[in-house]
Amino acid sequence: MKIYYAIPYLFLGNLIWAQQVQKDTVKSTEIKEVVLKKKTLQKKSDRMVYDVGNSPVAKGNNGFELLKQTPMLSSTDDKSLKVLGKGSTKIYINGKAQTMDADAIVDMLKSMPAENISKIEVITVPSSEFQVEGNEAIVNVILKKKSSDGINGNVKIEDQIAKSNSATLSTSFNYRKGKFGLQANVNGGKIVRDQYYILTNGNDGGAQPFSLKSEGDVVSKFGQWGGYLNMDYQLTDRQKLDFSFQHRDKEEKPSTTNFINELRNSGSLFEITQTLNTTNSKVSNQSYNLGYEWLTDDKGSKLNANASYMYFDKTGVNNNSTVLLNTQQQPVSILKQFNQSTPLRINNWALKADYVQQLKSGHVLSAGLAYNNTLTDSDTRFENILPPTGLDGNQSNHFAYEEKIYGIYGTWEKKWSDRTNTKLGLRYESTNAEGNVLDKNIQIERKDGDWLPFASFNYNMNEDHQFSTSFSSRVRRPSFWALNPVKIYLTANNYIQNNPFTQSELVYNTELQYIFKSSYFITASYGFTDRALEQVPLSGMKNDGSGESVLAYISTNYGTKKEFSLSFGMQKQYFKGIWQMNNSLVLGYNQYKGTVYGDPTDTQNLVTFQKYELDRQSQFVQLQLNNTIRLSPQKDWYLGVNYFYLSPIELVVGKMNTLHSLDLSLKKMHKNWTFSLEAKDVFGTNKNYIKGSDGFGNYNIVDQNQYNRKLVLGLTYNFGNQKVQKVKKSESANDDVRSRTGS
Repeated sequence: MKIYYAIPYLFLGNLIWAQQVQKDTVKSTEIKEVVLKKKTLQKKSDRMVYDVGNSPVAKGNNGFELLKQTPMLSSTDDKSLKVLGKGSTKIYINGKAQTMDADAIVDMLKSMPAENISKIEVITVPSSEFQVEGNEAIVNVILKKKSSDGINGNVKIEDQIAKSNSATLSTSFNYRKGKFGLQANVNGGKIVRDQYYILTNGNDGGAQPFSLKSEGDVVSKFGQWGGYLNMDYQLTDRQKLDFSFQHRDKEEKPSTTNFINELRNSGSLFEITQTLNTTNSKVSNQSYNLGYEWLTDDKGSKLNANASYMYFDKTGVNNNSTVLLNTQQQPVSILKQFNQSTPLRINNWALKADYVQQLKSGHVLSAGLAYNNTLTDSDTRFENILPPTGLDGNQSNHFAYEEKIYGIYGTWEKKWSDRTNTKLGLRYESTNAEGNVLDKNIQIERKDGDWLPFASFNYNMNEDHQFSTSFSSRVRRPSFWALNPVKIYLTANNYIQNNPFTQSELVYNTELQYIFKSSYFITASYGFTDRALEQVPLSGMKNDGSGESVLAYISTNYGTKKEFSLSFGMQKQYFKGIWQMNNSLVLGYNQYKGTVYGDPTDTQNLVTFQKYELDRQSQFVQLQLNNTIRLSPQKDWYLGVNYFYLSPIELVVGKMNTLHSLDLSLKKMHKNWTFSLEAKDVFGTNKNYIKGSDGFGNYNIVDQNQYNRKLVLGLTYNFGNQKVQKVKKSESANDDVRSRTGS
């Protein structure tokens, strides 16, 4: 991006006046325009900073779409973000980690006008002061803030036309008066998400091969509303208070799953059934954060203190029935019918304090401590409608769980010169957890203590060549929802089984990065995970004499995982800013090894599962091309051409086929209005197909169409005084809890 500055005449005023005193005649001086290039991509000591400012990419877009087009970030499912094609991503807003559940954070980003965003910081290997889980990267979204008294904001309306229609409305505004500042957003909408599944599992290697195929629609209908409020007050020149609040309500009314199931033995059709599931649920999620900052000297030393509270409450009832059909798919009799309530309540309190001391000769010392206390409660009830009617004690449970995490860290950073920087850190985390299945007298106790070192080194040869390397180790704890030992049924014999006996992962990451002219980067990274945790598909047979087969996705620690990637990227403008390119290529290698012997929650031996041996390795290629082309000299028409490609890749559950998608967009700016039209997944190629096998003839296939091909219409209006500046950053205390609340 080029910014043009005409040099003011007063810049030479004193010199010209001095000459006029001695001369009767003043010669005219020609002042030429000076052109400065603003770096939109900069590498700082521990992060990459993408300055979006008033970029045309941001105009008329939402926050999630803008993040997808940020260097090193990508999304293949429109629900999650990945850094350099690997791991998960923790979202920060203005330096505060978002503690809402994962779906709520994505919905918030999608409702946030991209015009509100000033900068995006990508931290691929977080240092010791950050609370992260496993190999999580950090993306910090810095919102714009008014630098003068007054108010500004925007209103955004969006309509998505796919198989069904969805509409959302969002309004945001900034206000500043003296020492007080406020940012607020309110959003809501009615969403319909359609999916079509073909689920197949069976055994083709035994004496009596069989297969079970379930095919049908999954339709989620829900209304939601929410928003956020950020406030700050400058107590003195050195002290500041800030407060933030986030809220989200979501109500499904209802969501339906309708599967036709065909069971075949030795290739012949044996039985046809229909499984119909309807879900009515409500989710309320709230987060509060209070922060204090004190600048203790003029060198940048400061004290930060933070207190947070997060509340998550989900109530839901699933009505499930399986009906026997004849060959004409007409109902014959009801085989199974039940209601299942799956509530989940999470309360989290957190405290955090950090102190940074700037010393002489470029030394920086920092230290901090953190405390998290989380209480979860889930009273799952499984009620049979058919005889034997009533509550099923084997599939009902009341699970209560408490987890306390104590953390302490220290870092030392030294700037040896303008070119060289070193940072070392050490973090210790202690986890004390107790879980109880109250109605079955099952107790789980976990006490872990982990030392987690960090090291980084940065060398800037000159403005054109920058090198950095880093190493970190982290703990990844299981999600709270996955600890509740409950079955979530897809069909009568195909379900997800959560597991309270899972252990935390130990994750080690190292990275080497080179940046050329602040526009091109090469990154090599390696990650190793011990006690790797995933949902593993297990095939089994019921022990009730029925001979029915079962496919269960068990949350468990299966073994080890290795990940290696080599990434090439660029962020560049051509033809005086007419064509803006943001492209990346990832070459990756993954390896999974381990063995799962059964379901540890099946204490009554209801199912006999076969051993699942995992020994997979995979090479893959991921390509992402983002292009924005200015169509008019007035800078009011823009064309977007975006494409991503992911080659076949091995996952724990099986091999996923190629994914790729072409997205096109057209934007028109007129004064304070932005009109946008987007065509996503133009050729309808973004579909999931995964096939896995266990080496014993058992296989499972997931064929999923999420109807990603859609037309999106958007309208954004900006109002008020548009003078903005970046917001000072402040971390949240309970940031390591956020990623464990979503499902």
